[in-house]
Amino acid sequence: MMTATSTASGNKVLDREFFEIRHTILALAASLDRLERAGGGSDDDRRRRLLREGLDVLGSDAPNKAERVQLAFSREYDPAWRSKFGL
Repeated sequence: MMTATSTASGNKVLDREFFEIRHTILALAASLDRLERAGGGSDDDRRRRLLREGLDVLGSDAPNKAERVQLAFSREYDPAWRSKFGL
């Protein structure tokens, strides 16, 4: 349940970040338009699937969107990563 305090805090965040968020959404839309005009790439392209997954996270009502998007674009932790990358 939203309280008056949480609504006021939400409004402050919107006051502070609205134009930045709007800019980011417009930039994303322009990039997706360019991709679509260029043929969109193959449906089996991993990068395309990752972009779709990220957009699905953003469109959901679930919390922790930034964490979930980051995890979608990250490799699973491998304790042997140093040797696999020759480090």
